[in-house]
Amino acid sequence: MGYRLEGPVLEGRLVRLEPLEQRHAGELARAVEEARDSYGFTWVPRAEEVAGYIEAQHARAADGRLAPYAQIAAASGRAVGVTAYWEPRTLPDTDVLFAVEIGFTWLAASAQGTGVNAEAKLLLFQHAFEQWGVARVDLKTDARNARSRAAIAAVGARFEGVLRRSGRSWVPGEDGGLRDAAIFSIIDSEWPQTGAALRERVARYT
Repeated sequence: MGYRLEGPVLEGRLVRLEPLEQRHAGELARAVEEARDSYGFTWVPRAEEVAGYIEAQHARAADGRLAPYAQIAAASGRAVGVTAYWEPRTLPDTDVLFAVEIGFTWLAASAQGTGVNAEAKLLLFQHAFEQWGVARVDLKTDARNARSRAAIAAVGARFEGVLRRSGRSWVPGEDGGLRDAAIFSIIDSEWPQTGAALRERVARYT
């Protein structure tokens, strides 16, 4: 048995999430070079690396453990970042999905603070809880990444703690090293209230 993630197109008023393809490479290559000061703890390619980055994500998706997206800004129609569902978890000896993680997220500098991230998370959470029926959605970031931690908390996820030396570090110069990961989550019983608050937040941008 094995659950395969398949991410459908998810569309809001500020952003459309569509499966990541090589046709997005040119726009993403421009997006990553706008400004890079917020990418210190995140795997974000340089412009010339974007095509390879997309191929690497497709390789991760081949076994059904990752569903990568391009984030398309509604205002411009251009790809301004990426995100993904990944690490689906099922009940023992079944294909019944009960948890999934959202990760591999980055946005162009010009898209940060515009509501795109908030609505993208709303769309991803909503689909996971209301269509897939999961009990839990996880989000993780490098424990040192204060900016990312604040952004995750702002969309309503609850901080659960730090998993020490729990995974690969994406920090330049730390190749082969391990990071401490700050873990956040939303669970199904929290989703109605959290979702309502997140919808109100997104509405302020629209």
